[in-house]
Amino acid sequence: MRTTRFGLLAFSCAAALLAQSSAPPAAAPRARIAWTDLEKTVGLAEPRIAPDGKSILVTLSRTVAAENRTDRELDLVDAATGALRVLVKGRKGLGQARWSPDGSRVAFLADVDGKAQLLVLPMAGGEAQAITKSPTGVQQFTWSPDGRRFAFTQSDEVPKLPEDRKGEDGFEAGDDDLYADAATPPVHAWVISAEGGEARRLTSGTWSLPILPPPNATPSPLAWSPDGSRLAYVRQATPHSGDQERSSVQVLDLATGISRPLTGQVRFESNPSFTPDGKGIAYVWAKGGDPTNLPHVYLADAGGGSGRDLTAALDGGLDMSLWTSDGKAVLVGGNDQTRIGLWAQPLDGPARRVDLGDLVLSGTSAGDLSMAAGGALAFVARTATHPGELFVMDSLTAKPRRLTNLNAHIDALDLGRVERVTWKGPEGQPEDGVLTYPPDFQPGRKYPLALVIHGGPTSASLEAWAPNNQLLAAKGFLVFNPNYRGSDNLGNAYAKAIINDAGEGPGRDVMAGVEALKARGIVDEARMVVSGWSYGGYMTTWLLGRYPALWKAGVAGAPVTDMRDQYAFCDFNQGERLAFWEGIEPYDGGKGEAAFRDQSPISLARHITAPTLIMSMNHDYRVPPTQSYKLYRVLKDKGVEVKFYAWPQRGHGPGTPARRRQVFTMWVDWLTARVK
Repeated sequence: MRTTRFGLLAFSCAAALLAQSSAPPAAAPRARIAWTDLEKTVGLAEPRIAPDGKSILVTLSRTVAAENRTDRELDLVDAATGALRVLVKGRKGLGQARWSPDGSRVAFLADVDGKAQLLVLPMAGGEAQAITKSPTGVQQFTWSPDGRRFAFTQSDEVPKLPEDRKGEDGFEAGDDDLYADAATPPVHAWVISAEGGEARRLTSGTWSLPILPPPNATPSPLAWSPDGSRLAYVRQATPHSGDQERSSVQVLDLATGISRPLTGQVRFESNPSFTPDGKGIAYVWAKGGDPTNLPHVYLADAGGGSGRDLTAALDGGLDMSLWTSDGKAVLVGGNDQTRIGLWAQPLDGPARRVDLGDLVLSGTSAGDLSMAAGGALAFVARTATHPGELFVMDSLTAKPRRLTNLNAHIDALDLGRVERVTWKGPEGQPEDGVLTYPPDFQPGRKYPLALVIHGGPTSASLEAWAPNNQLLAAKGFLVFNPNYRGSDNLGNAYAKAIINDAGEGPGRDVMAGVEALKARGIVDEARMVVSGWSYGGYMTTWLLGRYPALWKAGVAGAPVTDMRDQYAFCDFNQGERLAFWEGIEPYDGGKGEAAFRDQSPISLARHITAPTLIMSMNHDYRVPPTQSYKLYRVLKDKGVEVKFYAWPQRGHGPGTPARRRQVFTMWVDWLTARVK
């Protein structure tokens, strides 16, 4: 019989099928990440380890996409096995869960009749009972050391106008943001029995405890002295948001009701915490009192007087203050290169770094860590390719143990590899950033490059779970997160280098990083795009106008484009000028005004040619959208392809699942479409 090509083909297929039947089945290709995977991600926050170290409270958040909401629940996690038990579920406004000193009860905040109230849940069984009846809502609280009282804060009630003055709703705006629509009443401290009853006012006046609008963390928590006789807190000169830098640590004697300043300083003090013996108070202050410096942790005698910098030998921004269980050291932390460093700083002597391996803490405030009496440490942390999970260390020298795996579905996806990259800056200074590769990256090939630039600027890009990076990498991008002068991860001098140099210097830093990547031969130079949110939107707009020929597209999210608008209209106003400008007045009609104008990206916007997507919340108190409207108008008038989307929300970012989905989907789609 004559053999034909068809016969040979049939034989080959049959042989292949036979071989497959006798070999293990090939693994199915892993799927790439999509937005639906992110909506399944569980958020973990506010870990609180029990006094005996045997269990940990953690607040979980889950997206209910179909109903455009996020649900929260309070879970109890066994510190030995990781077993979870739901304690509280279905309560709106759930948060700030705290153990009583003896571990027999748990207190937390939740909405009652539309106002946040303090509730207590007995761990032996029974329902949670509301302790407070705050007319304005409890903002924060803390147990007294003996567990018999709570100190808490609430804003004062706005006085009602008499009948003959109804409708007279003018208010003193002062140093508020552009979108303030009523006077902000001061926040003051109160005390109440842990069994409930009438609350007693502790502080009063036109000044205020610190106020930060959501979604920021609780500012400067209240702190009891170990004997329960005193309360440390932060006094802000006025309730106006722009006066936040006018803050000082105060110590209240509960018996006399008299408060006195701790150090006598009047700016930039925050986060007081008594030493375990009650003799001292640790607090956070700008290094040397210079507002352009990064924060350090100081220690002062609890009786008053100047503090000393406990962390003088550490070169970075340190805003954590948690005492070790033996009282011999305070835990401090902050961004360090592309990780978050954690150190045990003794009262005297060098700090000892805590080895977290490849874990990156979820945050750098005392609320992100919790220590048991026996020395065990609980925290939420993530890696470069896995969202946050709950971890425990049996001691500061032990290896971290993961207790939860609530986001296991992410591990089944085909994710991009993440690594730290370094280069020399334009003045020869060492610089770094983070690079995420496409899942199918192959050496020798060139890929489109997407810059995703961090905001702040006092922040940093880290080797930590970053959903937007992975979404872009899944579309075939190399994703580059450059750090730049002003970032707080490479020491105080690097952070200060942005002073009076808002755009040009940071822009050169970013471009030096881009050149370093191009030198590897992996970047398709004809397909580079740039994006970022907040100050990342500033850098995006600056780079689009300063280097217009390089970019195929840009996404400017909540962009700072006009520094004069930013100073005049944002919530930080005064503090922002003090922190990032030195010896310059924006309305002096001379050099200061010229500097604010020339260092505003809007001054370069006429050079932009790349298709640009602008996004903003239409009542953004942090970066008012006046700046987005200006950018849109320049590009529209020039005939540049531009789209401007706004969302009807007060806040600096999308606050609902649907808005987050729309923002990030539009971001990725805009950049992807323009490199294909």
